[in-house]
Amino acid sequence: MDPRIPRLRRKLAAIPFQPLRSHSFGEERHQFSPGPKLTEARVAACEAEHDIVLPHAYRQFLTHIGGSGAAPFYGLLPLERCSLLVMDPRGEPGAPRGFTAAGPRTHDRDLFLHIIEMGCTDVCVLAVTGPLTGRVLVGNGDGFRGPDVSSAADFLDWYERWLNHMSAGRDDRALELTSPRLRTHPDRHRRAPRI
Repeated sequence: MDPRIPRLRRKLAAIPFQPLRSHSFGEERHQFSPGPKLTEARVAACEAEHDIVLPHAYRQFLTHIGGSGAAPFYGLLPLERCSLLVMDPRGEPGAPRGFTAAGPRTHDRDLFLHIIEMGCTDVCVLAVTGPLTGRVLVGNGDGFRGPDVSSAADFLDWYERWLNHMSAGRDDRALELTSPRLRTHPDRHRRAPRI
């Protein structure tokens, strides 16, 4: 088990009882409660079904903390509701710049797993193939803007950052938590908080 798991469990359990914590958009749905942990067999079945390997940190979260629930925005989607997406960050004419559903002919491109519903058409995804594997990205499913890549090294770091911000009562929008050189949209301050 990843050594960060026990620390994340403690922090998550303490969040609802901290009087000065930040409000997390969508917390009414998950109430800071993780869903049931997934078995290794369930995770392996999902990987086989989609012909992917889930990043280690995300797999650790699913099998040791919870398979859904407590997370930013409306919470972590159950694995069976996660979908594979592809992205075209170049924004070539006629090509979407955001995320679109992965099809049989798109498995040769970088794949992203839609893990958190943010509301409207915004999505939070986890890179499962390509150079960003293991990193969390926030973008739009309508294709009118490209994604922001979190500066967190992996899903567990990203998740702990969110817990720390909630605990400290900080507004994530003011923290500039995405990698500056990977920002793709000049109007980034209008968007949902990035972590």
